[in-house]
Amino acid sequence: MTEIAFLLNGTPVRASALDPARTLLDWLREDRGLKGTKEGCNEGDCGACTVMVTDGSGVRALNACILLLPQLHGRAVRTVEGIAGPGGALHPVQQGLVDHHGSQCGFCTPGFVASMAVGHLNGRRDHDDVLAGNLCRCTGYAPIIRAAEAAEAEAVPEWMRDEFGAEGPAPYAPASSDALAAWCLEHPEGTLIAGATDVGLWVTKELRPLGPVAFLHAARDLQRIEAVPGGFRVGAGVTIAALRDAMEGPHPAFAELLRRFASEQIRAAATIGGNIANGSPIGDAPPALIAMGAVLHLRRGEERREMPLEPFFLDYRKQDRLPGEFVEAVTLPEAAPGLRCYKLSKRFDQDISAVCGCFNLGLEGGKITSARIAFGGMAGVPKRAAAVEAALIGRDWSREVVEAALPAFAADFAPLSDMRASAAYRLETAQNLLLRYFHDLSGDAVSVLEVRA
Repeated sequence: MTEIAFLLNGTPVRASALDPARTLLDWLREDRGLKGTKEGCNEGDCGACTVMVTDGSGVRALNACILLLPQLHGRAVRTVEGIAGPGGALHPVQQGLVDHHGSQCGFCTPGFVASMAVGHLNGRRDHDDVLAGNLCRCTGYAPIIRAAEAAEAEAVPEWMRDEFGAEGPAPYAPASSDALAAWCLEHPEGTLIAGATDVGLWVTKELRPLGPVAFLHAARDLQRIEAVPGGFRVGAGVTIAALRDAMEGPHPAFAELLRRFASEQIRAAATIGGNIANGSPIGDAPPALIAMGAVLHLRRGEERREMPLEPFFLDYRKQDRLPGEFVEAVTLPEAAPGLRCYKLSKRFDQDISAVCGCFNLGLEGGKITSARIAFGGMAGVPKRAAAVEAALIGRDWSREVVEAALPAFAADFAPLSDMRASAAYRLETAQNLLLRYFHDLSGDAVSVLEVRA
């Protein structure tokens, strides 16, 4: 099957999927003449291409520039042209933007409208988070936020409630993890595509041919979070957004870190398995998972194996993964009360970490009984601070002990300088994050959202 069917602005459509790397943005503009959806960065950063996507899991804002056509089979899409109602009736967020002067040049406005409409339909009030992936450099955010607030009390228009389900399987999409395992054995060098938040850039920025591809969105059994003895088994296909929601109770520090994972659009598409298998030294989830003592589950055909997460990362972009083997799940502990995660980046939202430090110390009777400390951005892989851990375990929990352990960071890490931070900055801030952790556990305000001059 090389054709997909989905709902576009309320109307059933069909599209060729002969080229599985074709983006929704290109198809909308070139094949359908829908020019409201804009190409800005073409990498999922600016939000000018944001569209609404509805399926059985709900309504999400996604970046059309890195959304590949086979991902849309059986779903419903609304562009800015479909957010206004019959006869041109404005959606409440559109009316709010008019009333509060939330648009000037208008290039970014269609993406804002789509994101705001999704937030409105889902009853969201955290507008700063909802719009963190939509960048505007002319109006400023204040009138846009006022427009979103003005629309809060308005009813969701009836025309916004889409339901669609195409018959037949999606192309290039194994229907289960068993089918995926068989496909991977036949195509050991094939490309697995979950949210396409990384692979999409291979297409739009590197013009890289993908070879044989398998989309993972149809493998529903990879999208489960299940309670298991002592913890939670999280399928590789669970999105960052779904994981954040699930972790707010058992692991609030991890959930707060995931809040700063890129943007609303990326979190709604990116998966935890993709973030791990990508192997990036600046991926935000692995340091937290390592600090928690997470266990990774790998599968190759009918063979399965598991390991602590940290030895999976061998070297820069190199993992302990055999040809035809894929990440199936990761198991998290039931609780990690000592876990705290700190991300340093030039922007609070929608930015890549310069340093991400995660700390999980066990304290009993005023002494440090265990320590798991992991960092991203400090080496070619996400890495534990073994020397720092050794300098802490068995000692009193005090500022003096913490300060005495700071020189051990130089034994653990020799960071590089790059566009995000210098090596000296990274080493010094890693030390400062341990001090921040001490103050955090002591009950002091340490978040930039809490501290006031």
